[in-house]
Amino acid sequence: MVRVLAKPIGHWLLMIGSAVLLWFAVQSPAVAEPRIALVIGNGDYRRVNPLPNPASDARLMAQTLESAGFVVTLVADGDLAEMREAVTAFGAALREAGTDATGLFYYAGHGVQSFQRNYLLPVDVKLENAADLGLAALEAESVLRQMASARNKTNIFILDACRNNPFENLRDLDDNGLAEMKAPPGTYLAYATEPNKVALDGTGANSVFTAALTGEILTPGQPIEQVFKRVRVKVLAASGNLQTPWDASSLSTNFVFVAGATAAEDSAEDALWDSVRRSRDAVQIILFLRSFPEGRHDAEAKALLAEVMAGEVAPATPEPATPEPATPEPATPEPAASDPVAAIPEPPAPQADPAVASTGTAEDAEAAFNLAQAAGTPAGYDAFLAAYPDSGFVEIARAELEALLAAPAKAAPESVAVTDTPALDVSAAEALERDLGSAPILFSQALITGPAEFVGKSLEQLILSTPKFPPIDGLPEEVWKEQHCTNCHQWTQAALCDQGNFYVSQPIERSVNKDHPLGGGFKLILRKWAESGCL
Repeated sequence: MVRVLAKPIGHWLLMIGSAVLLWFAVQSPAVAEPRIALVIGNGDYRRVNPLPNPASDARLMAQTLESAGFVVTLVADGDLAEMREAVTAFGAALREAGTDATGLFYYAGHGVQSFQRNYLLPVDVKLENAADLGLAALEAESVLRQMASARNKTNIFILDACRNNPFENLRDLDDNGLAEMKAPPGTYLAYATEPNKVALDGTGANSVFTAALTGEILTPGQPIEQVFKRVRVKVLAASGNLQTPWDASSLSTNFVFVAGATAAEDSAEDALWDSVRRSRDAVQIILFLRSFPEGRHDAEAKALLAEVMAGEVAPATPEPATPEPATPEPATPEPAASDPVAAIPEPPAPQADPAVASTGTAEDAEAAFNLAQAAGTPAGYDAFLAAYPDSGFVEIARAELEALLAAPAKAAPESVAVTDTPALDVSAAEALERDLGSAPILFSQALITGPAEFVGKSLEQLILSTPKFPPIDGLPEEVWKEQHCTNCHQWTQAALCDQGNFYVSQPIERSVNKDHPLGGGFKLILRKWAESGCL
């Protein structure tokens, strides 16, 4: 929704507050947080040279931001009183919206610097001495202070205000462009051009910077950093390398204007799902769901996870069916769907076409071997070897069977309690990685650094802990509650190594953006252990 604030302006605060409340009623569920924007475009100056594009730049930006889920307040050709009241109302609306809100301020028009401070010029600006600038114009940092006062997680501050200096003949106002500002925590600052340089106003309806920016904002799934990188490339090309957009960031969370995966991400998700689906391994399915929350294969993956986990916690031996009295031979017992051993597919009957038979046997053998590994029992491997004595998995199955038979029976160790730890943001994750240091992490050696609840315990002990919440939303309580994590899947040292290497292959922000049932730092410990060679 775009609110155009016309004169008189005495009720702007009420109008913006009402717009924020309306946002909650009409917003698309694809946008999870309140988004509030103030857009100002000043071009119709009365005492200095006017600018042709800021008003149309502001309208285009307002429409674009509205499409991206923002409640937008548009001020066109605002005088000083109007600009100050609009900024005050904007800050109040952000504070009212709460810490999850995203705030965005955009200004197009004249801007100048004095003593390393930037000022945005209202259309009624009148200036005869540089000492009066703070009284005659809006200090840019006053907007940043309003945004910072909300203590919200994300703020975006965009200035297309470096076109030229209308007061270059005044002493102390002869600097070109704008001064560089520091980004307060959680803020992304963007300028149409680099500090102390002049931007182009544009020969068309819009400036080259705003035209490029509005063309990138609505690209689905594009992080804000990538948006402004692509804007920089476009502006450099359009200006013949005369104008270089500039930005500075102190963001600690990810932000996209429009949610959605890129074509490359879709392809990667599809390829990974194909591999995970074939494995029928609970660990890999859980990792997939955490890597692609609400992804293209979310429902299918959750259904497969429930099926696999139900099979692993169900009794291993099904009750045989009672033979029908009228049948001379006893009826064959129906295998329980939840029994991993009974679910191993029968070898296919011989077919006339050897090529077809060979292909079918290999696929069935792979599925049967995956089920035997999921069961992790001598009976499962025995059943596989009896059904597929000539498959390519025979040597592996025999080796794992021998290892199982040779291993002495061990009593289940006492559970190690682990307190729930929230998911880590990227900066906290990077700090933990530094704290873990360069010394290798060993499977059976107690940790000496890391989160306090993990110090003094080894990975071998931690995997016997109980989860604090279901690994995937919607799982039945009987599958996870008051269970050891090792009961949920075959959490062997080799399987954990695969899990750790999965985290190594992902960007750190993807590894920590979802909590782990054993605590947010557990993923990074696995990642570090995998980097150490899973010893």
